[in-house]
Amino acid sequence: MPTPKYRKALWTGRDVIRRLERPVRRVAKQSPVIRKARNELVERYHKVLLKGAGVRNRLAGSDPLARASGVNPENMIWIFCTSRSGSTWLRSMMAELGEHKVWEEPGIGRLFGDFYRKAQKRELASPNFIMGNPTRQGWIRLIRNFILGGARYAHPFLHPEHYLVIKEPDSAGGAPLIMEALPESRMIFLIRDPRDFAASALDAARKGSWMYEAMNKAVWKEKSLADRKPDNFVRARANSYLQQIGSIKDAYNAHQGRKVLVRYEELRADTLGTMKRIYSALEIPVEEEILARAVERHSWESIPKKEKGEGKFYRKGTPGGWREDLTLDQVQIVEDITAPLLEEFYS
Repeated sequence: MPTPKYRKALWTGRDVIRRLERPVRRVAKQSPVIRKARNELVERYHKVLLKGAGVRNRLAGSDPLARASGVNPENMIWIFCTSRSGSTWLRSMMAELGEHKVWEEPGIGRLFGDFYRKAQKRELASPNFIMGNPTRQGWIRLIRNFILGGARYAHPFLHPEHYLVIKEPDSAGGAPLIMEALPESRMIFLIRDPRDFAASALDAARKGSWMYEAMNKAVWKEKSLADRKPDNFVRARANSYLQQIGSIKDAYNAHQGRKVLVRYEELRADTLGTMKRIYSALEIPVEEEILARAVERHSWESIPKKEKGEGKFYRKGTPGGWREDLTLDQVQIVEDITAPLLEEFYS
């Protein structure tokens, strides 16, 4: 059984990594060597965690603490959205609250959702297809076990009373299946005006911007449309937005558990009020004073000026900036493609 001293060392290591995460990430964007060193540190730390978890699991039959450890699906909070919608900001505020842990972009939605979405009707009708409708009850259960097992390995010392915040931008294709597999989980539907989303994505993908420089794949940079064919880039992002938000909406409407719809614009206009509404809807008790501190710590004003602006991860944070950032043709492209969602959420 891991000793108290051993467990304390593990938690200390986790806290050190967490405190260093933001400044190291900023420096790592400029230095591949530092980025590699940071990834190796995190990998080694998780190997230690898994080793400790293995000991804990072997002794689970006799150790009450080990038996109590694990992931409580009811306390899983899913954030589904597109990229560039404020999910990093939202999860950062939530991570400040007691008993909140974060599972950062596990990509579960891409793993199951994209594969299922691309399946043909004849495949879905067949019991031989791995995700065929005749065997749905069975493989939905397997998805559930896969997610819970993955969460346990990613967070070996998570306890049932902890809340696990799962940030899943650009993995919305799997939102319906995930929420069907975990109906007791909580869900946040985070949405941003598609025109601001397209403008932010366009800025991030241009040469010299944070995302462009972070991409190590030369092929991606060569084929990037942001500079060569910006209208085509905007069209592709608008279509992606339509598909992803459509999937999240389907999951949200079908979900019978605790859930909340959050517009990025509301979060910016009244951050504390919106955070209070989120926690009220999700039925999670939180002291307003603690929530206020989290909001203040992660406010737009608290971000250093040198980290904000065009080409930076923190760009504007101002709803409606698309009016200056997109051409009239680009605005028309986004509005034509996303018209149903604009009418429903931004009319």
